[in-house]
Amino acid sequence: MNRRDALRLLAAGATLPLTPRSLLAFQEARKLLLSEAVPHTLNAHQFATVRTMAELILPKTDTPGATDVGTAEFIDLILAEWYSVEERDIFLKGISDVDARTRDLFGKDFVEASTEQQQQILVALGERMLEETDEARNHVRRTRGRKSELEKSFYPMLRRLTLTAYYTSEAGATAELHFQIVPGSFEPCIPVTDGSTTKEAS
Repeated sequence: MNRRDALRLLAAGATLPLTPRSLLAFQEARKLLLSEAVPHTLNAHQFATVRTMAELILPKTDTPGATDVGTAEFIDLILAEWYSVEERDIFLKGISDVDARTRDLFGKDFVEASTEQQQQILVALGERMLEETDEARNHVRRTRGRKSELEKSFYPMLRRLTLTAYYTSEAGATAELHFQIVPGSFEPCIPVTDGSTTKEAS
């Protein structure tokens, strides 16, 4: 798997069915990309904001959280190497808007706010996302299936990337979805050479 194919696979992860073969491919792609030096899009403050928001969306409980599977690192990678300039600008502006909203309400940036205050911000963003979803459905009906602007909104982008990062990771797929990697195919007939022995399958 080359770097471009790995990026394409991970960027499309949210829309692909999770199968033993695809899960192994996701893991191979993540190892390839995250093990190499890559250009970064997010500065330290933006990275901390994304990591905090992702962990609030998928917190650590008895299963791993977003931070445990490197969600912020994954998002930074996709922003740097897969997203268009327009999409990156929308995402970075969204982070700034989150800070502006938090300062207006609480007088501090998002990462400096309390967990309760951060949750309040995410609830407001989620409510706006639901409103945008309804608007997008109406748009699709009016325009007979043409894409709406919902895909160009920060919070839906963040949620989609967070879920993709989490559920294409080994920990997310196995600990949360209880997905078990099993052989992709069954080979009933195995050639036996002279002098070899076989075990009867149980």
